[in-house]
Amino acid sequence: MSSPTGSVAFCALPAGIWALGLGSMFMDISSELIHSLLPVFMATVLGASMVTIGIVEGVAEATAAITKVFSGALSDYLGKRKFLLVLGYALAAFTKPVFPLATSIEWVFAARFVDRIGKGIRGAPRDALVADIAPPQLRGAGYGLRQALDSVGGFIGPLLAVAFMVWFANDIRAVMWVAVVPAFIAVALLVLYVHEHARVGAEAQAPLPVADVKRLPRRYWLVVLLGAVFSLARFSEAFLVLRAQDLGLAIGYVPLMLIVMNVFYAALAYPAGAAADRVSLRTLLLIGLALLIAADLVLAAAASPLLAFVGAALWGLHMAFTQGLLAKLVADTAPVELRGTAFGVFNLVSGGALLLASVIAGALWTAFGASTTFLAGAAFAALAGFGLLAYRARPQAPMHQAGT
Repeated sequence: MSSPTGSVAFCALPAGIWALGLGSMFMDISSELIHSLLPVFMATVLGASMVTIGIVEGVAEATAAITKVFSGALSDYLGKRKFLLVLGYALAAFTKPVFPLATSIEWVFAARFVDRIGKGIRGAPRDALVADIAPPQLRGAGYGLRQALDSVGGFIGPLLAVAFMVWFANDIRAVMWVAVVPAFIAVALLVLYVHEHARVGAEAQAPLPVADVKRLPRRYWLVVLLGAVFSLARFSEAFLVLRAQDLGLAIGYVPLMLIVMNVFYAALAYPAGAAADRVSLRTLLLIGLALLIAADLVLAAAASPLLAFVGAALWGLHMAFTQGLLAKLVADTAPVELRGTAFGVFNLVSGGALLLASVIAGALWTAFGASTTFLAGAAFAALAGFGLLAYRARPQAPMHQAGT
């Protein structure tokens, strides 16, 4: 039986997927409003170095990744994913007032740390819940829709940052207070409208020992390796914001970089996810890597903010072609009773790679300048592309299993 077309799949997705997507959207409005200004806040107001910013961003994402391992396994054990989902979103919401109150880099680090713990608690259960709710033939579309709505929040947040920076005359602290409202709207949406899928409770397992991770199949571990290489090929989006400022964009308008990135991310995330239910994932992922290489090269060569915006657009297209598809690969290759654990392990490894990539990016920027940082990213992305091509002839490669 052929897979549904993109438009049919869009209409057929369960209401729970929409509720998860809208919750992600409102939390992303809050988070990206802050994060679009945070790198500049750290560099200018708090006087942090590029290396320090890289460490803060990398450790924050690695913290989320580590937490996802435990929350994913716990959601498999309890058979109840919604409780962990809401707990993670609530924890992130309560950290939002800390950012405008911060008087030192230590405050920012602590807030980012706790905020990312919240992200880690909710991440793997949420991704597993999408797979629980969506019919298997619509799984790619389900992940694509959630990513698309998340990305809508990703450009509304920076757009609000620009608007309120004008309104509050570039008072970054005042603008950050605005982020508190959508964070708590997200929590309310999830509490009221996300319902546990019945089969999760029915399939609750005994506590999973570490040895049970060995039950995850070989093709799943190839997906984990692929995700790590993809994460190593890119670094924190904070460096996109800093690149715009480096090229002379006024401080009140640097969030435009994330607006441009997320507009293109949101526009293509659902179509890419729906396409993944019908065509080769390898082809889509290779397109994503080619877009990342192009983004890095444009950002390395940019001599004006306009070219930086082109690079941000290409970066957003890369995210659309890769992030939802990698989540689909994890769901497709993991046993259902270990699905939360599988997402947790995947995010742990990818988060470690992102930490390394961000620290390297900060060190390269400090030692050799912004252009070298983005050229290094292009080189890592090219290596990831060669590695992905190498799986073509392997009959058990994850891309083959998932639709080539």
